[in-house]
Order: sequence, then C-alpha cells, then structure tokens
Amino acid sequence: MSRRRAGWVAWSLFATCVAVSAVGVLLLALVPAESRQRDGESFALSVAFVLVMLVFALVGGIVASRMPGNPIGWLFLSLGGIESAYELANGYAHYSLGVSTLPAAAYAAWFAEWSSPLSPPVIALAALLFPNGQLLSWRWRPVAWFCVLADIPVLAHYALRPGPLAGAPSIANPLGVDGASRLLKFEPDLFVLAILAGAAVAVLVRFHRSRGVERQQLKWFAWSAGLMTGLILISALVPEGADEGAASSAAGFIFAVFLGGLPVSAGLAILRYRLYDIDLVINRTLVYGGLTVLLAASYLGSVLILQLVLNPVTNESDLAVAGSTLAVAALFRPVRTRVQAVVDSRFYRARYDAARTLEGFASRLRDELDLETLGVDLRGVVRETMAPAHVSLWLRSQS
Repeated sequence: MSRRRAGWVAWSLFATCVAVSAVGVLLLALVPAESRQRDGESFALSVAFVLVMLVFALVGGIVASRMPGNPIGWLFLSLGGIESAYELANGYAHYSLGVSTLPAAAYAAWFAEWSSPLSPPVIALAALLFPNGQLLSWRWRPVAWFCVLADIPVLAHYALRPGPLAGAPSIANPLGVDGASRLLKFEPDLFVLAILAGAAVAVLVRFHRSRGVERQQLKWFAWSAGLMTGLILISALVPEGADEGAASSAAGFIFAVFLGGLPVSAGLAILRYRLYDIDLVINRTLVYGGLTVLLAASYLGSVLILQLVLNPVTNESDLAVAGSTLAVAALFRPVRTRVQAVVDSRFYRARYDAARTLEGFASRLRDELDLETLGVDLRGVVRETMAPAHVSLWLRSQS
C-alpha cells in the first residue's frame, strides 16, 4: 500500500471512529441519569474510555499514514474501532431502555457485552511488535498466537452465558446457551492477565537486549506503562468515597489522562520525535513523584502529631494544619535536593559521578595556584566526565 493511500485509509478510519463514538455518547447522554444509575452505567467513565480510545485511534492514524508498514498504527486504529462500536451499541441499548424502545436493542446490548474484551489481545500484539512492528524473533510467534487464542474463551464466556447481561441487567442474553455457565465456569480476568503478562515479558526481554535508539523508544513505552501501574496501585489502596458520582467522574478523568499517555508516548517513540528527551522526563517523574509521596506523608504525619499535642490547648483550631503547611513548604527545597541526589546516584550514576567530580575540581580550583597542576587536574576531569578519545589543553601565551 502506498503512503498516500495508507494515509487516506487511516484518516477515514479515524473519522469513522469519531463519528460512531459521538453517536454512541449522544444516545447515552439522552438517557435519564436515574435509568443509567439503575443499570450501573457511568456516563463519565464512558466518556473517559471514548477519549482514551480516540487518542489511540489518532496516534494510530498518524503512525499508519507515515509508516504504513508498521502494524502498530493499524492496531491502534482497531482499538479505536472496537471502542467506538462498543459505545454505539451500549448507547443504543440504554437509550432503548430509558427513553424509547428501539428494534434489536437486546442484540445491541449483547454485542456490547462481549466486544470490549477484544481490546486486550490487540494491546498485547501492539506491545509484542513495539517499536519496529516486528517480533523479537520467530520464537515469540507462539506467544503472539497465545495472546489471540487465549481471548476466545473470554469472548465465549461473555457472549454465551445465559441470564442478565452485565452492562444491562434488565435484558436477558438473547443468545445465551443453557449449560454454558458450567462449561465456561472460570475467571475471565485471569486469561486477560495472562495475555497482558506475555506481552509485558516480551517488552522486558526486548528492553534487556536493546541498544541505542531502540532502547530510547522502549523507555518511552516503559515510562507510560509505569505511570499506569502506579495509578492502578494507588486506586486499589484508596477507599471508596461517599459521593460515588464525583468519585467516578474523577477516576474516569484521571484514568483517561494516564491511559491516554500510553499511545502518545508510543507514537513519539515510533516516530522518534524528541526521542532522547525521555531521560529527562523519567528523571523528573522519579524526582517529583518521590517528592510528592514524602511531602504528603510528612504533612499527614505532622498534622496528626500537632493535633494530638495542641488539641488540649487550642480546642480543635486550625493551628495544626497551618503549622504543617508551613513545615512542608520549608522542607520542599532540601527534600527535593536530596531526592534528586538519590535518583541520580541510583539511576543516573554516570551523571552523578560527573557532578561530584566537577564539584571536587571546583573546590581544588579555589586553592590551587600552580598552572601545570591545574592543567593536569582539568584534563583528568574531562576524561572522567566526558570520556573522550583524546584530551589536549591549549593555553594562550602571554605577550
């Protein structure tokens, strides 16, 4: 396929995803909130998923139009297509239940029930092929086939089990098979985790063997995946709030932002746009992430301690909060410096050693007056920090 034709096809697919998703979201927005809540449907979460998958489709369109031979762009477009079809079917079914009866609404709800599990194998294949669109070696072909075939029981579980549909409990599965519950009695999430685990192992092995440009590309992918993993862990530790509507909206927005970063970072890596900025991005993420955790823990701890100490005297005033805020503000700069040093010493050892070497040379420079000794020290510092093939020092003679 020529690049021009590929661009036309890619952007046509992206426009289709946008149009179909917009219709699905509009139908869902017309459903009364009481009806959506009764069926356990969150409008904010649906919008968040639409935005995420449209980001996948957008990046897929850019990659596919510029690099038609790389299948990752087409895989990202297919993710957008899957989500847009799901949103249309889901919105159609809920509109039929909550506003006006539409034909084949049960089949639309049935399609929405099993179409969403199509995404994990597509994501896994994209990870297996990242960044150049090829498997690490022919030995990874069974893993790719496993990612596809392992999803078949999951699809069958959602498509054939009888009884109410999970997305629309008031609708019974129109294609449910009696006895399928006994045959398909397993936890589908385990299959999904196995699919994603196979892809994660492939990415780790490729990163271990990578060098140069490919390693920088994989760093972008690993950075986004690490942020997503951290978000999932934090979400699992946070207890459910009393206001479920606000919590759902906030969670949907945060999930959209972090998950949407995955295709963006993948696109930057594949197209090699500002590729080597990833080292600075990772450094800043580690520093400010660790700084946030430490300051938040210090703030909560100081508030609790000051409240215990001051409550008998101040009778529940805001003095503890104010004092803790001032203490955390004062700790910001020294803690940031310390965290930066720890991150550099652990993950950026060469730069850390270079900085220490320069600091040592600067301290000796204040006391050393002999020009020849300074020249020897300067050449040694350049060798240690920059590791050139040859070092020469030229001094201008005084007339």
